[in-house]
Amino acid sequence: MRRTASFSVVASLATAALALTAPVGQAATTASPAHGVTTARSCAAPTQKDVMACNALKVTAGTPKSARAESDLTAAAAPAGYGPTSLQTAYNLPSATGGSGQTVAIVDAYDDPNAEADLAVYRSQYGLPACTTANGCFQKVDQNGGTSYPRGDSGWAEEISLDLDMVSAACPNCKILLVEATTPTMTNLGTAVNTAVNKGAKFVSNSYGGGESSSDATYDSSYFNHPGVAITVSSGDNGYGVEYPAASKYVTAVGGTSLNTSSTARGWTDTVWNGAGSGCSGYDAKPTWQTDGGCAKRTVADVSAVADPNTGVAVYDSYRTATGWMVFGGTSASAPLIAATYALAGAPSAGSYPASFPYAHTSALYDVTSGSNGSCGGSYLCTGTAGYDGPTGLGVPNGTAAFTG
Repeated sequence: MRRTASFSVVASLATAALALTAPVGQAATTASPAHGVTTARSCAAPTQKDVMACNALKVTAGTPKSARAESDLTAAAAPAGYGPTSLQTAYNLPSATGGSGQTVAIVDAYDDPNAEADLAVYRSQYGLPACTTANGCFQKVDQNGGTSYPRGDSGWAEEISLDLDMVSAACPNCKILLVEATTPTMTNLGTAVNTAVNKGAKFVSNSYGGGESSSDATYDSSYFNHPGVAITVSSGDNGYGVEYPAASKYVTAVGGTSLNTSSTARGWTDTVWNGAGSGCSGYDAKPTWQTDGGCAKRTVADVSAVADPNTGVAVYDSYRTATGWMVFGGTSASAPLIAATYALAGAPSAGSYPASFPYAHTSALYDVTSGSNGSCGGSYLCTGTAGYDGPTGLGVPNGTAAFTG
């Protein structure tokens, strides 16, 4: 059934949060996350070192451009925001046939007691196969792999619902493992990443970030150096500036775009979302597969997908203050979409670093060549351009070939 939702966007961000996400040697900039709608952060911005915030943006007022997109494509009543058909079509994903037997892990903080029930509503709405504990498709564990779940949190529950729904939209045949960290410290979230890998997940999505620090090299080796596992991380929602763990050289940093229908042969077009994080890491070494000359260290991002709340995605969440069907944006949407795209491509080869795969298959991506996420003297670090650029990396998926290796 069609619902008219109340939607969202934050007008300003705390000075402390901006300082945390500003790259070394660059002033923090305030980015307007979307035009035409008003949004709110699901999670409070981090105000101390090594504490992360989720990157989900909930539309709270206004009508997104994507409001009727799914209904227009399917000729069936649908909630506002892009759903599975829109996303699969826009990114040429083989979702009907791919992903069988693959497990995508979602790492978030705190507990969403309604996660499985809300996921069932989303998947039923769009005719996706059931994904439940009973049929072996869905599993929820704490950060140590047990069932001593942390306390519930409504903001992180919205993030969890967004993540579960985006994996479902892109890869309906994938299994989903939800790993809930006790708190949003990097240590607890990193422990959850290790648990996801230890439980066999070859694809791990992380939709959170905070300020870089001198501890990042230690976190890299302790939590993110997992050869043969595709680990995706959202690049952030504050515009030009770098967050960790997106800056880790071992992960695929996922930027954000505005996704609109167009009269092109593709039928869709992506432009830089002005809220997407990008820039030069102040701490992490440059991976060998990155060859851009504007950053001596790691450059963010690698690839991208829709993240603009004004072209946002449909999400169902009912925990505490949530209202059911809502529209979300933020790079919290793009990171699980890319994790699911890796899963559609099949298990990474043993010993490989999947973050390198897109760099070997640039022709299998739709390049994003316009838009900006801040002021950087017009360089590629904050401006969409032909080839590689900071806000969108090498581009957005055109099928799965760029995510194989």
